[in-house]
Amino acid sequence: MIYLLEDDNNIRNFVIYALNNSGLETEGFERPSEFWAAVEKKKPSLAILDIMLPEEDGISVLKKLRVHSQTRDLPIIMLTAKSTEYDKVIGLDSGADDYVTKPFGTMELVARVKALMRRTEPPADGREYSIGSLFLSPDKHIIQAEGKDVVLTLKEFQLLCFLVKNQGNVMTRDRILQEIWGYEFDGENRTVDVHIRTLRAKLGKAGDLIETVRGIGYRIGGEK
Repeated sequence: MIYLLEDDNNIRNFVIYALNNSGLETEGFERPSEFWAAVEKKKPSLAILDIMLPEEDGISVLKKLRVHSQTRDLPIIMLTAKSTEYDKVIGLDSGADDYVTKPFGTMELVARVKALMRRTEPPADGREYSIGSLFLSPDKHIIQAEGKDVVLTLKEFQLLCFLVKNQGNVMTRDRILQEIWGYEFDGENRTVDVHIRTLRAKLGKAGDLIETVRGIGYRIGGEK
């Protein structure tokens, strides 16, 4: 079940119709209070949040979802009229997995939702990884740095898994976007850089394991 929080009736009905017609069961809410009441009863598989809302803005809703243990890994797309790079970075810094701006095409929105849902969990292979002070168990969803548990958002976790599983190899930004977000790289898109920055911060000293390869992308391990 997908939850859509959008106060514009026309847009809300349009998105619900488009997603339902694509086989994605969706329920819409006009106000955050209605959204929270629904989340209490049943956790959605994905949430789409507008930013400009009555009662509280979408960024506030996003941050609350990210700090709550039951919803911190919930895939979240921000759906908003704000399209400047600054607004996108604020949303991504706050824990959004993707960002779709209005006006948007139906096919693009459905494709973004399906791509994000496909990537909600990394493939299970039973392997565990230890690199320096970093320990990662993808199947058990355990991340430890310096022996301490680390809490990551879904996209941060998937990004770390992708880098670790490709240890020693440089992953370009467009390759990362294609594998984790499911769309091609836009030269003005800072999605990957923003997530790398927050990932490094959360990992502390272990974050130094993520190397920036100037003009190309990122890697963990390998010769500098």
